[in-house]
Amino acid sequence: MKFYIVDAFAEELFGGNPAGVVILEEGRDFPKDEIMVKTAAELRYSETAFVQQIRENEFKVRYFTPVEEVDLCGHATIGAFGALLTEELVTEGQECRLMTKAGTLRLEIGNGLVFMEMGRPVETEKLPDASLVASVLGIDVKDLGMAPGIVSTGLPDIMVHVNKKDVLLGMKPDYSAMSALCADLQVVGIHAFCLSENNDVTAHCRNFAPLYGIDEEAATGTANGALTYYLYNRGIVKSKETNQFLQGESLGRPSKILSRLDETEELEIRVGGAFKILAKGEIFI
Repeated sequence: MKFYIVDAFAEELFGGNPAGVVILEEGRDFPKDEIMVKTAAELRYSETAFVQQIRENEFKVRYFTPVEEVDLCGHATIGAFGALLTEELVTEGQECRLMTKAGTLRLEIGNGLVFMEMGRPVETEKLPDASLVASVLGIDVKDLGMAPGIVSTGLPDIMVHVNKKDVLLGMKPDYSAMSALCADLQVVGIHAFCLSENNDVTAHCRNFAPLYGIDEEAATGTANGALTYYLYNRGIVKSKETNQFLQGESLGRPSKILSRLDETEELEIRVGGAFKILAKGEIFI
């Protein structure tokens, strides 16, 4: 099997969020789940995408952390289709169908960017306790702005609005307490953000998912899709505009995640960005 290491949502190498990508040979089924978990752990990235081509422009993708399988991963999808483009299994200007455990999604490739359709956006009525959320982030509740909300565009996360950028970048979370909170609320993690004063940037973000073995991620597609919907529900994001989220600043891996929301028919959110190929090779399994 061929493997790639791809920096997703990156405009230069060693930026963005690195993902493993494993491309199955034509006609081969997915390895056993145990093997895919072990492979993801060996590659040592937060997620590894295993890609099976079904037919032209149609692919099935499964996503594994070093601990377990997850339904969807935005940055690993961007990385996967960057690898497929390099392998000439897809071409610029194509729209592809992507089958995942979060549903069948559409994906478009063009101008060096990969944009993927998110799952159906949902914001739950359950409101996380603001004081508890602030506590696990290591900040004071007065540092929060809009009330936290639980939003999913494939994976549920807690959206947390922080008033100031210096508070966002300086927070030191209690990962053990955060894992317990996320398990109790049945969410993947916390996506903290502050709105930007720069008109070209929508928000600065940090994402934490210690429950899944990921203390912090440099770029998170599904969470920024969820953030797009959270901000849309509060009148901050508008239909048909391109939003830009900056993430990874606290990790020294600057990432640029783009999103677009379209309410023309059914409400649709797409998340995308650039990619850089770091390495490729063979896995002998």
